[in-house]
Amino acid sequence: MTQIPHVGPWKTLWRRLRRNRQAVAGLAIVLILAVVAVLHPWIAPYDPAQVDVRHILEPPSARHWFGTDELGRDVFSRLVYGAPISLLVGFVAVGISVGIGTVLGCTAGYYGGWWDSLVMRFVDLMQSIPTFFLILSAIAFLKPSIWLIMVIIGATGWMGVCRLVRAEVLSLKGREFVLAARVQGAGDLRILFLHLLPNALVPVLVSATLGIAGAILVESSLSFLGLGVQPPQPSWGNMLARARDNLASGWWVTVFPGMAIFLTVLGYNLLGEGLRDALDPKVND
Repeated sequence: MTQIPHVGPWKTLWRRLRRNRQAVAGLAIVLILAVVAVLHPWIAPYDPAQVDVRHILEPPSARHWFGTDELGRDVFSRLVYGAPISLLVGFVAVGISVGIGTVLGCTAGYYGGWWDSLVMRFVDLMQSIPTFFLILSAIAFLKPSIWLIMVIIGATGWMGVCRLVRAEVLSLKGREFVLAARVQGAGDLRILFLHLLPNALVPVLVSATLGIAGAILVESSLSFLGLGVQPPQPSWGNMLARARDNLASGWWVTVFPGMAIFLTVLGYNLLGEGLRDALDPKVND
């Protein structure tokens, strides 16, 4: 009798993911950005805050690959130093939103009743308020900082995760493995976090990947408005904001930060869509 070799879930996921060229392209972009973020002190050829009035608004050249800005600072170095900030905002903000959404969605779906109704009405209330204006309102009363931005983005972006987790828990809590765990004397917390939650993480993983791109866009928009990362600390958003006055004389100070934001968001979106297809049993074998 021929024994069928066991294939682990991660190998199955990787096999399905690598068949999707767009997902592989997104993964490549994400990995390159991660390497740049980790190794930025060694990749950047110049100090990002170094002012050089002799080389103001120089076009791209062998000396300055992406040119210089209105203060003579190297644009490439500033982009490289802005990468870890943007990625940090994305990961921390999504971590906060996933944590809040997972706990509320899991408990709402499991316990039901008045708690479920209360959580869902709160979700409806939060979704009825434009997130960006809610963030602007919160920042208006507080001093802008990178950590404040991360907390606010995370605290206002958990509603989608909550709905996804709740729906998964509602479909799983009547399954045989949950009933068996309850018969064996498992408590609610054990059932929630050891049986239901691991089986409900598939949509959370996809939502988190897509959420990183959204958080980076929000941070860039806030920095562009002067409410996010504050100079002299470089971020892609505040680089675009300072470049507005030099559009005619230095196209590179706008194009390269814009391309960095575009490629980052594109990479995470492609990877998220690829994960969604790879984890969907209706799409795969």
